[in-house]
Amino acid sequence: MAEFGVFLDRDGTVTEEIGYVNDPARLRLIPGSAEAIALLNSRRIPAILATNQAGVARGYFKEEMIGRCHSRLEEMLAALGAKLDAIYFCPHHPSVGEPPYRQDCGCRKPKPGMLTSAAERFGLDLTRSFVIGDKASDLEVAKVVGARPLLVRTGYGEGEIELAGGRWKVEPEAIFLNLLDAVRYIVEKEAAG
Repeated sequence: MAEFGVFLDRDGTVTEEIGYVNDPARLRLIPGSAEAIALLNSRRIPAILATNQAGVARGYFKEEMIGRCHSRLEEMLAALGAKLDAIYFCPHHPSVGEPPYRQDCGCRKPKPGMLTSAAERFGLDLTRSFVIGDKASDLEVAKVVGARPLLVRTGYGEGEIELAGGRWKVEPEAIFLNLLDAVRYIVEKEAAG
């Protein structure tokens, strides 16, 4: 197993950004996402999903719906020869909803809880790991743990680029068209040593 991992955001990075996904049937893979994850699998690089899912705290759906969506996601990936090594999600929000979901937790990105849990489980060096996402919070959590932030233009990515206007709170190491291009970059970096 590699000493580093690749942390993937879900909505807008692996799957299409459609707002709060309240039914597994609404989940759609972004083209190339399964191929990207399969490439990580082939290199024995842990592919770990880390996603904020505040729709639970907001009362849009029950926490069980996230499990159903992730089961569907795993089925879609498996059909294309890809597998996530782990899935972490945060159902909390610091200011919306009712306890126990309304809380200022340690797992909601940009806080590092999901990444540190995965690092402990898989024995990963977070400073050698990558975080790939389409939002500033993905870049920010990378900085918190010392990981390498990569931004994709899918999902909210293009809007994040326009909003930043070249002035990033946390600057991405690189910006890619999609997840597959980002993973190819990682594999090339690994091969180069």
